[in-house]
Amino acid sequence: MRRGAKRKTKQDQEAKHVAAEDNKTEAQPRAKRAKTSKPQSEPEYFEDKRNLEDLWKETFPVGTEWDQLDTVYQYKWDFSNLENAFEEDGVLYGKKVYLFGCTEPQLVMFKGESKVVLIPAVVAVVSPFPPSDKIGINSVQREAEEIVPMKQMKMDWVPYIPLEGRDSQVDRLKSQIFILSCTQRRSALKHLKLDRLKKYEYCLPYFYQPFKEDELEQSTEVQIIYPAEPKPVFCEFDWELDELEEFTDKLTEEEELSEDQKDAFKEFVKGKVREAKKANREAREARKKAIEEMSEETKAAFESMRFYKFYPVQSPDAPDVSNVKSPFINRYYGKAHEVL
Repeated sequence: MRRGAKRKTKQDQEAKHVAAEDNKTEAQPRAKRAKTSKPQSEPEYFEDKRNLEDLWKETFPVGTEWDQLDTVYQYKWDFSNLENAFEEDGVLYGKKVYLFGCTEPQLVMFKGESKVVLIPAVVAVVSPFPPSDKIGINSVQREAEEIVPMKQMKMDWVPYIPLEGRDSQVDRLKSQIFILSCTQRRSALKHLKLDRLKKYEYCLPYFYQPFKEDELEQSTEVQIIYPAEPKPVFCEFDWELDELEEFTDKLTEEEELSEDQKDAFKEFVKGKVREAKKANREAREARKKAIEEMSEETKAAFESMRFYKFYPVQSPDAPDVSNVKSPFINRYYGKAHEVL
């Protein structure tokens, strides 16, 4: 036999031996691993969100300084009273409502500490039409009041969609709740001029009630800023209560005005009084004309309008504001019919 054939036979025998050993190993039963039981985790429960839970947050807090906005939301304010107002038997149930937000700095107690807190409030106006499409811009720092269209300040009334309806198309929903919204992006504030930026802080929702005489129409006072030397004269003159001659003499005695300026000062005051009386007269005439041209339906709507002011209810997660509630809304709206 050839050498090659003999060598091949030996290799075959070695291969058979290895295979036999493998089979023996496989035949032996493997030790079973002990099963370790997994610890069962407690089931997690998530509280269902209420249908109007974010309503108060969606209303823009008009007039709040931009850099203070985050402090308004540092507490978990509870506006369940606002939500409940839309439920059956609530004051807003089934009504068309326009909402805007505001903030009021107040000294309150929280967890044993007294601190000044920006308290949020929501004003609800029950009306068949928007109460106004304008914003008032006014402060003691500004020389004159401005009444501008809301859209100039990137504000508008928009429909509020409750949580359960947000998967629906907006045009299919007949919303009865409208909120004052602002589309000014905070990230773009750094590009605004300072005067424009400050205007937002002085904004007040504007309202004109034609059946109620405005404060300016009733006022008999004029603000006087007389450019005297060495310093201007600042004072208020009431044309019904003050006698001009005595008023001027008193300023002279107090050395606010020199003797040689008296006559010019009196003429200046008379001119201011004429301007104020003319403005009051024109305002009354404009209001009278507006009422005459108004439809009966619109008259009825104005007369039936109601203002409700909502504060957060007491909760352990936020300061108690029950002692600082006020019916006053702003100089245009006056006082709320009811505070909740």
